[in-house]
Amino acid sequence: MRAVTYSTLGEARDVLTLTEMPTPTPAAGEVLVRLAVSGVNPSDVKSRRGRPGMTHPPFETVIPHSDGAGVIEAVGDGVDQARVGQRVWIWNGQWQRP
Repeated sequence: MRAVTYSTLGEARDVLTLTEMPTPTPAAGEVLVRLAVSGVNPSDVKSRRGRPGMTHPPFETVIPHSDGAGVIEAVGDGVDQARVGQRVWIWNGQWQRP
């Protein structure tokens, strides 16, 4: 999958790069969404700039953008298989994970 990522803190123009990454597999209780649109939440900007108390030792590659919309492509254990193909919106998708 393609994703815009960063692995150092700073301004968008200085740290964001288009990256090819492995497509993740949804864990139990999760869904995998093929995003059609992705939005920048103010919390994304604060995290990318290095909000106080934010640590990633060692710094991990981060996919910003907590908000978006798309279609469920796969489901993890415990999620009804009928959800595949449903349109959904994402809110706080990056919360507590890179």
